[in-house]
Amino acid sequence: MSLIAGSYEKFIWGFKLKPLKHEPSSQNLTLTPLFSYQSHLAHITTAAASGPAAASGSADDTIHLYDLPSASSLGSLHQHTSSVTAVTFFTPPSLSFPRNLLSASADGSVCIFDTDPFVHLKTVLVHKKAVNDLSVHPSGKLALTVGRDECLAMLNLVRGRRSFYCRLGKEASLVKFDLGGERFFMVTEEKVGVHEAEDAKLVTEFECQKRVLSAAPGEVSFLLLSVA
Repeated sequence: MSLIAGSYEKFIWGFKLKPLKHEPSSQNLTLTPLFSYQSHLAHITTAAASGPAAASGSADDTIHLYDLPSASSLGSLHQHTSSVTAVTFFTPPSLSFPRNLLSASADGSVCIFDTDPFVHLKTVLVHKKAVNDLSVHPSGKLALTVGRDECLAMLNLVRGRRSFYCRLGKEASLVKFDLGGERFFMVTEEKVGVHEAEDAKLVTEFECQKRVLSAAPGEVSFLLLSVA
């Protein structure tokens, strides 16, 4: 497994998660550094990795691409005209390399890229204000976004257009599909709501003691959260 991390100091780090050499059958893992360098002109706002590919977005309006096995840069993308707020890959189960890259920005738009090679396919204006987060359904046919306009939107990735848009009443900072795509969850400050993917019906809601900063779905209906 590969991990990447970005910082306010404009640096990007790449790591490889491996078993300990003297305990190859153990569940104990160690992080091995792959690379570290200044990749952006402003602080890094978002990062994502899938298979051998990784991407980072920044307040300098650019996306930088990386090849993790060779610890090298693949270049940059310049389609956005405002800060990049979220990046995510879509990788079909049958492939080891991602098929698409999606990115969102502070002007409310979402860019869709083909990854072989990295070619810009379309830009869709989704929100009236900045996009906070986006998540691609495991099928690769649609994506959800939440923005500072206090709305939830759905993108039809087959046709490349917005197909659904509704007001939430509160600003959601995160939205993620579960691993099976049957449900999704949204984070609003300390609250996490779990919804049915088919009709967005609220299944359950729970509250953390502090603001939720990041979240990721896990196996067997687990949800991993980090809080302030």
